Amino acid sequence: MKGYDFIITTVQTWDIQIGSTIKNIALEIAKRNRVLFVNSPLDISTRLRTACKPVQKPTKEFEQRMAVIKGKRSPIRNIQPNLWVVDCPFTLLPVSKLPTPLFEQVNKYNNRLIGQYILQQAEQLGFKDYILFIDNDLFRSLHLKQIIAPKLTVYYRRDYFHATPYWMKHGRRCEERIAHNADVVIANSQLFVDELKPFNTNAHYAPTGVDLRLYDATISRTKPADMQHIHSPIIGYTGALLESRLNTQMLYQVAEHMPQCNFVLVGPEDRHFAEHALHSLSNVYFLGSKQVEQLPDYIEFFDVCINPQIVNAITDGNYPLKIDEYLAMGKPIVATTTHAMRDIFAPYTHLAANANEFIDSLNIALHETTNLKLREARIAFAHTHSWSNSMEKIYVAIEDTLLYQKEKSRASNI
Repeated sequence: MKGYDFIITTVQTWDIQIGSTIKNIALEIAKRNRVLFVNSPLDISTRLRTACKPVQKPTKEFEQRMAVIKGKRSPIRNIQPNLWVVDCPFTLLPVSKLPTPLFEQVNKYNNRLIGQYILQQAEQLGFKDYILFIDNDLFRSLHLKQIIAPKLTVYYRRDYFHATPYWMKHGRRCEERIAHNADVVIANSQLFVDELKPFNTNAHYAPTGVDLRLYDATISRTKPADMQHIHSPIIGYTGALLESRLNTQMLYQVAEHMPQCNFVLVGPEDRHFAEHALHSLSNVYFLGSKQVEQLPDYIEFFDVCINPQIVNAITDGNYPLKIDEYLAMGKPIVATTTHAMRDIFAPYTHLAANANEFIDSLNIALHETTNLKLREARIAFAHTHSWSNSMEKIYVAIEDTLLYQKEKSRASNI
């Protein structure tokens, strides 16, 4: 698929400091097409809440959007050939807690603000017959199809938002409407596809891609300074440490039961993790948040990688990209059994349902660290999940839909 214009709306910003699936998708699309990436606009409550925390340093993404709102920076940035990022120079009204009738009115107002601004920017860039790619943006993109009249609308679900507080009140209803009105629906797990098919039969599965240039097992790496004093065997995790996604009780039981192993957790902590008894264990190390580019240097020195998820509506069908990253580095893996893990990764990982199974699986995985045959099999499997392979599946779904629309239009004109 080549020569098209894409407009991407998303719940994330380009400037987010952690790995971002939608950024990778935008970069991949921009190799063959033009892309306008619309940064998630600030709402008034977020702006005021951040301003009222003078002790806490604002994030880079907040600073960027505020600088645009105050007129100190241009609202549009050319990131690379074919890829522009636009920040909205206004704030939106908060909607997540409003009663349904008021939500509908206020959210439609927000959508008009965003839609009209997108139209202005698209016109300046000469975008025509564009494809609207909605990345899990359930509120701010609800009415965009009607407002900006794209050639095709894609709804992409890569996470289960309904179970989180912000989206819980209105998220499910809005997603059903977006999915129903979209021309094609794409999701990164089969469970998500099955959930969305009742609202749109043109729903397709495309696994999340992995950055194989970054997670390259052939590169010689130096052990990070903050790991120099930590000795093998090392059980490691990279990613956000969140109560809603990880099973801290199980992780504590496993680490306590295996004092001969060191557990290294790399990533930002929420309050639950920061205050958890895991910090009292001498064999558990919290190394904090790192740049995405640094993560392979840590994974390289893990003997076994883990993903001790808690099983809930958020995690069960969620595509765990870190598993592909671990596999690309050739590492043995132990993870909680979820629908996505069983459906996609079972042949290349050890899956556990509780602390005892997790401990047993870790003991098996620790004996696989020098098995070159298993290492090569993991790497080879990860390479089937390259971003180019993932995008080809998305392109096929889009192209088939465009062809169907063209044939349908031709038939109606006969």
